Amino acid sequence: MSLSAEERSHPRIFVLHENTQWVEPLRGELAAIDAPFSEWFLDRGLVDLTAAPPEGIFYNRMSASSHTRGHRYAPEYTAAVLAWLTKHGRTIVNGERALQLEISKVAQYESLARFGIETPATIAAIGREHIPRAAMAIGYPIILKHNRAGKGLGVKLIYSQPALQEHLSSKAFDDSVDGIMLVQRYIKAPEPFITRVEFIGGQLLYAVRVDTSQGFELCPADACQIEQPSKACPAVAAGEKFQIVPRFAHPLIPAWQSFLAANDIGIAGIEYIADAQGRAYTYDVNTNTNYNPDAESKDGRRGMQAIATHLKRLLVEQYGRAGRLASAA
Repeated sequence: MSLSAEERSHPRIFVLHENTQWVEPLRGELAAIDAPFSEWFLDRGLVDLTAAPPEGIFYNRMSASSHTRGHRYAPEYTAAVLAWLTKHGRTIVNGERALQLEISKVAQYESLARFGIETPATIAAIGREHIPRAAMAIGYPIILKHNRAGKGLGVKLIYSQPALQEHLSSKAFDDSVDGIMLVQRYIKAPEPFITRVEFIGGQLLYAVRVDTSQGFELCPADACQIEQPSKACPAVAAGEKFQIVPRFAHPLIPAWQSFLAANDIGIAGIEYIADAQGRAYTYDVNTNTNYNPDAESKDGRRGMQAIATHLKRLLVEQYGRAGRLASAA
């Protein structure tokens, strides 16, 4: 990557990402509070290990779904950048460990378990020929999903062994980009919704109830990349697919916060589902979190505004007046 003279001269916020549309709301919020920032689009480029990185606060927004936008090695590129930043002691929001969990649900589940956070029974299968045996061990119905994924794309609910065999032998079967498919116990909720709990700076922002009655593509961003052009993104579809819970409380909040702190995750959305007995199962951690604008307009709380404020606070705390000089330069 090439650095501008301004980036080298003045501490600022650096946003690391591979999806320009998803960063658009954050750009507006950073500009609104006069926070100096730059963007590093991490798809292809250079990491000069002989040079020191610029001073600033680095916010990692790399997504597990980057390969669906043609950025196959963006997470690996980001891992190299984060290692470089870490070596030089730079402040990173969502650092190396956060990236590891973003691109591996197996890693997520094993780490969640260490904090007593229950996840659905899951078996990882490498090679499609091993999926039927895993499904038999879990018991039908099952959820089939990618270990490295995002936006809920590729998630398949399967009710029987014949249905699984038909799916595996069809062109509809889509293997995970890392070769690891997850066979997971289906948790039947009394109502068709899941809850996504948003944390910023390790603190609860809000929880949003997401209607799953029409499928599992649950990206709350304002602009999703959906494979079928005729299918509307659920983030902007009509109706109340996303509803922010006015007052959210849950006994798992302290455990989720401990998990986030231990894994260097400053900003994340944690998704869980509750069964008919009220038993909660955490099944996904999104360290590249997005927010639904329609739901936020009704509630009043804005996730990207809270992120921008958090990042500027870190910049001022670490660099003082120097952190503000870039905005006047």
